[in-house]
Amino acid sequence: MVFKNYYKILDLETSHVSIDEIKIAYRQAAKKYHPDVNVGDTLAEERIKDINEAYRTLSVPASKRKYDRIWNSRFGKAQKAFTGKGEKGSILNMFLGNTEENKVTQTVYRKVGIKGENIETEININIQEAFYGMEKMISLRTPEGKIKSITISIPKGIRNGEKIRLIGQGKVGQNGGKNGDLLIKINIEDSKTFKLKECDLYTDLLLTPWEAALGTRATISSIDDETKIYIPQGIQSGERIKIPGKGYQDGNGIRGDLIAEIKIMVPKQLSEQEKEIFEKLNEISNFNPRS
Repeated sequence: MVFKNYYKILDLETSHVSIDEIKIAYRQAAKKYHPDVNVGDTLAEERIKDINEAYRTLSVPASKRKYDRIWNSRFGKAQKAFTGKGEKGSILNMFLGNTEENKVTQTVYRKVGIKGENIETEININIQEAFYGMEKMISLRTPEGKIKSITISIPKGIRNGEKIRLIGQGKVGQNGGKNGDLLIKINIEDSKTFKLKECDLYTDLLLTPWEAALGTRATISSIDDETKIYIPQGIQSGERIKIPGKGYQDGNGIRGDLIAEIKIMVPKQLSEQEKEIFEKLNEISNFNPRS
């Protein structure tokens, strides 16, 4: 029969530790090998079972004393301890015996609750939905193949790529363990008007050739209002104007900037008077962008 070294499983170097120290060691070990941190790692799943078993034995003073006494009598204090999966009838059998009185207790020890696996999915929302927040109904296919509709609350100012966790909406747990969680990744789609980068919004500001040449004041729309900005004389296509504090606002109240990129638009059709003006300008102007 192979017995497990519960102290080594909890990363404790000696048996001369208090119950509080055992609890601290257990929390650290459980966090390190938690299924949520080691998704799909079968070794971690086995490790967490050993950690739970060790904690149940060592956290109770009476069972700890009994464990220490039996360990020392079988291996001696000087022999180096080891860990490993036990054969049938682990060290719990030494504590509980094989009597009818303890069969129920042994069954409880063996049936450790296992949390169900998490389910991950993702959905797309637009910039306005992300900026203002909303409730959205989504449909998911369950592991049993059924369609399940869930209403999720998307918080105002959620960041692109951020995940929403719905507790207990994942796969069903085993042996009375908790259900897994549903993790929903949020993808924020750009609109025809705005593109989102971090907390900055990018948009196009369309100008006529004469507005760009002479300078003007233009009204530009942000995601939640309008504002007037000054366009300097001689501005070029591709130049950018920054409007501070008019970008995307995240859930922490941090608001980025609105970045307007200049695009000078030429009319496709001209009236006779406009054509004459452009012809006259062509005659008198010395400007040549290709020179």
